[in-house]
Amino acid sequence: MPTQSVSTHDIVVAQGPYAPGHLGELTQLIPFDMVDQALAETRKTQARLRDLPSRVVVYLLLAACLFPELGYPGVWTKLTAALSTIRPATPTAGALCQARHRVGTTPLRWLFDLLRAPAAPAIRWRGLLVCAIDGTTMTVPDSPANLTTYRKHRCNHGGSGYPQIRLTALVACGTRTILDAVFGTTDLGELTYAPQLARSLRAGMILLADRNFAARDLITTLAATGAHILVRLKNGRALPVLARYPDGSYLSVLGATTVRVIDAEVAITTSAGRRTGLYRLATTLLDHHHYPAADLVTLYHQRWEIETTYLELKSTILGGRVLRARTPAGVVQEVYALLITYHLLRTLMADATSTRSRMCPDRASFTVALHAARDQLVLAASVIADTSISLVGAIGRLVLANLMPDRRVRTAPRVVKRAISKYNAKGTVDRTTYKATISIDVLASPEP
Repeated sequence: MPTQSVSTHDIVVAQGPYAPGHLGELTQLIPFDMVDQALAETRKTQARLRDLPSRVVVYLLLAACLFPELGYPGVWTKLTAALSTIRPATPTAGALCQARHRVGTTPLRWLFDLLRAPAAPAIRWRGLLVCAIDGTTMTVPDSPANLTTYRKHRCNHGGSGYPQIRLTALVACGTRTILDAVFGTTDLGELTYAPQLARSLRAGMILLADRNFAARDLITTLAATGAHILVRLKNGRALPVLARYPDGSYLSVLGATTVRVIDAEVAITTSAGRRTGLYRLATTLLDHHHYPAADLVTLYHQRWEIETTYLELKSTILGGRVLRARTPAGVVQEVYALLITYHLLRTLMADATSTRSRMCPDRASFTVALHAARDQLVLAASVIADTSISLVGAIGRLVLANLMPDRRVRTAPRVVKRAISKYNAKGTVDRTTYKATISIDVLASPEP
């Protein structure tokens, strides 16, 4: 590792052309030696020392995820804003493009595979690590190169304006850290990508999934990992009733997998009225004494943690923007960088809340952490860690100083947020968020 140098502003960074290679305080979670190892393992270390060493380019890609509204030259300006006394290089946009192409995708994928894991204070339910699986789509630039791999998504009102990719992820509930993710063309569906995530499942986990993942072969594949499953089924799906349990659930089979099935009515009461819905869940947790049916219905609500993860990725970080990359290889590189950066922020937030007794990670604000990380990057602050690393740095202190209130039970009507045509909009759309009371009634199972 190059020797360290100290500027007149007490900013400690790497020496010479390596100085712009940092991520502010987040560098302590992805230090220089980790990035250097990733480059060495994937054989992407530069053959000769340039103004843009490979390590610096990796940090540039990660930093770009914190500033999605900027082009790469603008991100470079952020990385070097506090390094004026060191006189860093001022590469052109073309040089930055060539450097990103030179580094490629493999170092980012190597880092993602190394970092993805549940945070230390991950949420557990009766000893089981709670995680969720789901898919989403992300939009990429409408360039000729991207159109050779990615397609514009068809919908009822014609095609979308941009091609899209499909991302399927496995997320630890509560901390919302990423356990694994796969992505690619939308020609393949969630059920095609999901089996690849079985590599990250193991005994001691419980996986929450929605109705789309209740395919027999997929459940068999996921259950074979030793992880337990809690998946929603279509209400009208016919399953054999092999035995009844006192809590209202019943024993059945889903393909080759033995499951307990729970039929429940969930009612949400607000000042605007009362709504009810029927839920049918299947689980590989067969012990009705240790895992009562009503408790499993309550647990299933945690599946929405992964929906919040996608909201933070696509809305909070990207602000609804299209990704930058105009080539398929660049898309892969950028998505891995985005997943890594999101995971680092979530890990830091989990570390900070873990220092407070019995504090739920949900109270940490992702928006506060994101903007604090941006500020620390511009300042090039805490780039090199001290001998002993505190779980609460400048970002963590801001998170703890701006905690959100304890989660309340709330509900909002599902509406079309972006109308197809303003001329076709009719009536008044209720966008009020209501305080709600939820009641769960487990319905009696049929006779065997």
